[in-house]
Amino acid sequence: MTNQSNKVAIVTGASGGIGAAVSQRLAKDGFTVIVNYAGKVEPAQALVREIEAAGGKALAHQADIGDAEAVRKMFDAAETAFGGVDVLINNAGIMMLAPIADSDDALFDRQINVNLKGTFNTLREAARRLRDGGRIVNFSSSVTGLLQPGYGVYAATKAAVEAMTSILTKELRGRAITVNSIAPGPTATKLFLDGKPREVIDRLAKLAPLERLGQPEDIAAVVAFLVGPDGAWINGQTLRANGGII
Repeated sequence: MTNQSNKVAIVTGASGGIGAAVSQRLAKDGFTVIVNYAGKVEPAQALVREIEAAGGKALAHQADIGDAEAVRKMFDAAETAFGGVDVLINNAGIMMLAPIADSDDALFDRQINVNLKGTFNTLREAARRLRDGGRIVNFSSSVTGLLQPGYGVYAATKAAVEAMTSILTKELRGRAITVNSIAPGPTATKLFLDGKPREVIDRLAKLAPLERLGQPEDIAAVVAFLVGPDGAWINGQTLRANGGII
């Protein structure tokens, strides 16, 4: 267990999937965790209870990250409750797939609003307010390397996140804040599994040389490395946590 008992982490989209696993891991490592959620409060509150039952500290906070004012209020709440913010984990995201020719404005706008503008909103706030020595971890996707048909808009939002990661690293010079991205491959979450036939899931699981899907805990372990003392020299990088799929 890493001793991070005085540090506060905001995890966006934290009530399920990778976000929940990250929240649990960071709480286990001693961080106080702000469990951000966009809609349903019950899963977020259940996660907070689970963290507290295991001896950790957590607080649920509703905010649509596509809303800049809501993001500001989330940072305000964290500062009021715990004195400041040290870590931002930009996990929230949506995936809507269609060939570019068949992608309507709603598909484009929704993914831009959450995956790109939402990440921008939290990065802007973190750049202004994160305590020196902090850590930022964004979420990209290995689709930026795989570039499969149907993923055009989604992959574009994630490529933009990687670009902002590299640029913000340089803009935060002198504050000892690292900024990195994680690019998971196929991971066994509701976001990934929903709507896919069993044979498709099995085929995707075999693509990586390790011949399995990633688990949320696999990704949480990479986050824990980047925000812990052993990740202090990793900065401005996108780590492909995908079992070797690309």
